[in-house]
Amino acid sequence: MTSSMIPLLISLLIVGALVFVAILLTNHRNYSFDKMEYQTDLLRIENSLTRENSASYNMSVVEADKLLDKALCEMGVQGKTMGERLKRVGREKFSQLNSVWYVHKLRNQIAHEPGFTLEFSQAARAMKVYRQALKDLGAI
Repeated sequence: MTSSMIPLLISLLIVGALVFVAILLTNHRNYSFDKMEYQTDLLRIENSLTRENSASYNMSVVEADKLLDKALCEMGVQGKTMGERLKRVGREKFSQLNSVWYVHKLRNQIAHEPGFTLEFSQAARAMKVYRQALKDLGAI
């Protein structure tokens, strides 16, 4: 091996390492969801919301929030809570970040405030926000 080949080999190793890191980072950002599974789950949740069943108002928001959180976790977004994960993702992923925060806070009220109930119109609006959030992430 000649002395002129050593810098060439070192350069090739460095370029190879950089390409490997770039591939890893690119794959992390372009997570591939099972869109059929998410679409089916979301439709089930949306169809469970009925004006005649007031218990469905709260339940639909809780279930949709879980589905969105599942998508964030599958993407590898770090955080102990969904709130922490939403802070990490921010406006970069969501077209309606304030609305996503609003419906997540509704979910928290349902979970932590005894007797808290939604109106049908609030739950229906929340379903639209969750649908758009899942679209923004590429899950549906």
